[in-house]
Amino acid sequence: MKRDITARADIENLIDTFYTKVKVDKTIGFIFNDVMKVNWEHHTPIIVDFWETLLLDHPVYNKNAMAVHYDINKKVHLQKEHFDQWIYLFTTTVDELFEGKIAELAKTRAKSIGSIMLLKMTATT
Repeated sequence: MKRDITARADIENLIDTFYTKVKVDKTIGFIFNDVMKVNWEHHTPIIVDFWETLLLDHPVYNKNAMAVHYDINKKVHLQKEHFDQWIYLFTTTVDELFEGKIAELAKTRAKSIGSIMLLKMTATT
């Protein structure tokens, strides 16, 4: 039996495993690698903070996630298939590593975030 997400280390594992898949993904990898040229050493702790805030109620993230994605959308028009793939990779990574109440919350939040971002990105184009 897998265990649930209970600590920052679990979220670090989730995000590291998730982005390993994203970097080589044919649908969204280019956005991170070629368009945004993500500095992973800088980006990863910020994303871990984001998910720690959402999942563990530790308020360590204090940035505007939408602003970054609006900038991305100016460089490459983010479409439904990009968000669908992001959600797919995230939820399957959660399922691969964890199970339990917080793991389910992570998948629910990812789906909500993807849907909201798609709606907002579509409204700005």
